[in-house]
Amino acid sequence: MRIPETFETRVESSFDLAPSVRGLVLSRADGAPLTFDPGQWVNLVLPLPGGEIRRAYSIASPPLNSPRFELAVTRVTDGPGSGYLCDIEPGTVLKAIGPQGFFTRKPDDPSPALFVGTGTGITPLRSMIRAALDAVTTVPLWLLFGVRREEDLLYRDELEELARKHPNLALHFTLSQPDERWTGRRGYVQLHLPELVAQLSALGQGEPHVYVCGLEKMVKSVRNLARKELGLPRERVHSERYD
Repeated sequence: MRIPETFETRVESSFDLAPSVRGLVLSRADGAPLTFDPGQWVNLVLPLPGGEIRRAYSIASPPLNSPRFELAVTRVTDGPGSGYLCDIEPGTVLKAIGPQGFFTRKPDDPSPALFVGTGTGITPLRSMIRAALDAVTTVPLWLLFGVRREEDLLYRDELEELARKHPNLALHFTLSQPDERWTGRRGYVQLHLPELVAQLSALGQGEPHVYVCGLEKMVKSVRNLARKELGLPRERVHSERYD
């Protein structure tokens, strides 16, 4: 792991990813590539009227040997950090510290992977998936992604296009508050984990690794289910929470 670096980053663009989530494209102001491992995060130093605050965000894009990188920010009611970033203007320069974090996956890892995410917990998983596909891996990469409503499915069009191009990528979306038109999976991600772990294991390509990211309650539940009930070894269950 590299020692976190302090650098300036410029906001290139900001756009809606979902009703309450903004996507940000940033770029190192010095033009140097941002070198990181898929799954790592950066700290942004935000210059608020009451003083600087730091907020950590997982890098949503894969390593591309480029100064550019992407983040996703959920607007939190009365949240000074998220409010500042969701309303930020392109061209704004911020101080950043990173990359940091041990929730990572090597793009050429030969083991099947089940990625489990909720909300913006999809961001480090997107980085891992895209990095693996860029490395032309053929191992099974399955995503179990849970949100409340269909419009909350971040990166849906992109992920579905990737799945069409790469047969080893399988998408499993589940909604906890679906409307009557939804025909996919329903309920929390925990409900579908045993089935998918069993199916992935039955492919005969080795025991899968599980990568889970989201709010602490979900992460703890999935981790315990995977390890205690499904019997996956500790070293094959990787997790990160963002609350």
